[in-house]
This record gives sequence, structure tokens and C-alpha cells, in this order.
Amino acid sequence: MNRRSLLAASGLAVAAPFLTRPSLAQGAGITGAGATFPNPVYQKWAEAGRAATGITVNYQSVGSGAGINQIKNRTVDFGATDAPLTVAQLEEAKLLQFPSVMGSLVPIVNIPGVANEQLKLTGELLADIYLGKITKWNDPRLVELNREVSLPNLAIAPAYRADGSGTTFVWVSYLSAVSSEWKSKVGVGTSVRFPAGTGARGNEGVAGTVKNIRGAIGYVENAYAITNKLVTTQLRNKAGQFVKPTQEAFIAAATNADWSAPGFAASLIDQQGATSWPIVSPTFILLPKDPADAERSRNVMKFFDWAFRNGATLAQELEYIPLPAPVQDRIRAAWKAEVKVNGQPVWTL
Repeated sequence: MNRRSLLAASGLAVAAPFLTRPSLAQGAGITGAGATFPNPVYQKWAEAGRAATGITVNYQSVGSGAGINQIKNRTVDFGATDAPLTVAQLEEAKLLQFPSVMGSLVPIVNIPGVANEQLKLTGELLADIYLGKITKWNDPRLVELNREVSLPNLAIAPAYRADGSGTTFVWVSYLSAVSSEWKSKVGVGTSVRFPAGTGARGNEGVAGTVKNIRGAIGYVENAYAITNKLVTTQLRNKAGQFVKPTQEAFIAAATNADWSAPGFAASLIDQQGATSWPIVSPTFILLPKDPADAERSRNVMKFFDWAFRNGATLAQELEYIPLPAPVQDRIRAAWKAEVKVNGQPVWTL
């Protein structure tokens, strides 16, 4: 079974419920909220890890912006975001930030007659589509790049995230890296004013919008594209090569990660390498440094410790990229050094 079939069989479709509901009878429970980008792997980890850890994870896929707000207000045990917080933001909110896994964004399209991974795009063309400068699929620039594809005289319908979104942060970080016009006119953020298109909530919403509208284009984490059998594209990378969104291309980009930045905020946007996929990013967990409940905080760390040790295969099946072992060790050291109650470390393992 190939990865597309495996993911489709996993049931992580647009219409499927993404919430793991806690059962008090099953033991300890922890709550988290935030990024939709890593939601498929968090749900798989929660399902597989429950028996091993005794911990039930209730993770709400509500978007990075909402997740950040909820952890700042301490209404959940952990938050999740694809857009890393700055040192100042972390200090103000008394939060520890660490990566959990790496994933990849892919453009998805709904163009009659165009097959999966057949269409070629560049970052500059994507920027111009979302700037509203390219409005038809048979635009001469697209036709010139795709001479072997029959592109219809069909309006392009861009879809983007309407909610505060780390996925959007990663997407527009890429567009800003490859288009000076995008950088100057729109810029980077978890929520930006898109010059063209229609908003939808969550990776699920964008995937559903593209699936249902002829001529649509959008951006989602790769697992959503595969699960929902959406048409992805090739992209030209920094080396000038057109690459397909494959696990090998994602890993090629991830090998260049520099984890020395504060808050583990490594950037993998538009990395060097002939085989590198240009839109790869870590996703992050936010954990209070001063938890009100030491046991619940310890259970959050226990869950992610289990995921780091045992969840790599599940992550790879969903086409995410596990963290290198040395990074995992640095994260455990940060837990011990920075998360404390009454001056005592919560993580002692």
C-alpha cells in the first residue's frame, strides 16, 4: 500500500472528526489546542500512545492563533503553533517552546483534466496568483511553463486561511522569500490581508474548498492533500529544479535545519539542494514554565517523550519528518531546566 492509500485508509478526511475526546475512566487526561498543520499526527500519536502511557489527549484543531491565546489564558495544558513565538513573547507569557515534528506545505489545485503532480509552478507564479495578477489557468506564463498540459480558460479561485494560522505564516514566509512584491505589499504573519481569493477555516476548510470548487488553488499540510485525494503540484526549488512533494524531497530540505535559534525556531523555507522541497517547517508546542498543575504538565511532557521515542514510524506514514535524536535530547533538557513548580523541576526523568 502506498502512502496515499495508507493515509486515505486512516480516515483523516475533511469531514472526519479530528477531536479525541477524553474519557475519565481511561486514566490521566491532558488538553491541547492550536495548529491544524500537525493535527493528523497528533491524533495518531494520541490513539497509539494511550495504552502505553495511560494518558488521554484531547487536542482541538482550532488554528495556531487560537491555540496561542488558549495557552496564554491557561485554558489548556499545551498550545500548538506553526509560527514560532519570539523570545519576548515567550518571556511575557512564561512559556517554553519546543518543536514536535516537521511537516510540509503543498499547493493543491482543482483543474479539470490536470492530474496529480502534473502541473508545474514557481514561487513567483504562486505569489502573483495570490496577488491577483494571474487570474486564469490559461495565462501565458502558466501555459509556457506547462506545455505538455492542457490548461483551460478557467478562472483561478485562490483559497486561503481565514483564521489566525501558522500554516499561513509558513506559506507567506515562502512567498515573501521568493517574491519581493509579496514581501513589500503583503508581508508575513499568521493572518495577512490576501489581495485575492476566499478564506476558509483550518487546513480542513482549505482542503474542502479546493476539493469543491473548479479552478481553485490552496495550500495545506501534505497529509490533508493525500488524505482527501487532492491534486498537488510540482514546485521549482531554490536550485532551479522542479520537484514533486515526496517524503524524500521533504527530508532533503529538513537536513539543513539549524536548531540553535532561541525557542528552537529553525527555518526551513526555500532551502538549498537539488532535491529539496521548498516549503518545509517545524511545528511547535507551547508549555507553561509555571504550570498550575505539575502532574498535568508532566503528563504533557510524558506524552511527547513517548511520541519522540515511539512515534517516528507513525509520523513518517503520514509524511511528517521526525525530529533528530539530538534535538529531542535538547528538548528534554529544556523541560527539566525551565518548567518548574516552587523552584523544583516538573520533568525529572
